[in-house]
Amino acid sequence: MSQLALSRFVALAKRALRLQGELTVLVTDNEELRRLNRRFRGKNKPTDVLSFPAPSGGRDGPKGDVAISAEIARANAKMLGHSTADELKILVLHGVLHLAGYDHERDHGEMARKELRLRKSLGLPLGLIERNGRGSKPFTAKDAGSTPRARTRTAAPDTGAVATNP
Repeated sequence: MSQLALSRFVALAKRALRLQGELTVLVTDNEELRRLNRRFRGKNKPTDVLSFPAPSGGRDGPKGDVAISAEIARANAKMLGHSTADELKILVLHGVLHLAGYDHERDHGEMARKELRLRKSLGLPLGLIERNGRGSKPFTAKDAGSTPRARTRTAAPDTGAVATNP
């Protein structure tokens, strides 16, 4: 997926969520996601997506950052039978939902319903929350052979960092 295509999708997701303000998306490797996950969440393993909400900067202020593992996105796409570009879009959408203030561990399904509606309107395959249908039970590598997949959002101490694969 090109940087331009990714930027266009981020803009589309922001519009769909009526989210104003800047955000940054980093697509990198497992080692970088492991390092970020360890630093901000105390978990020494890679994860698919991390969200770092910005301190409240008002409506038009910065919204935060999203970091995505290209390696996990590629593996998930292969396992689930869709393109890596679609998987990156799913991860971006999930991360941006968190930056917009949604929290699937605490919102009684509000984020899941919003992700489902947006995923359908954007023509994307199964979203992170609905693909495992497990409530708040973590999705583990055992559940998917050897490929870890996205799951629950967990706040990091003092940083606001969140992840979908604990």
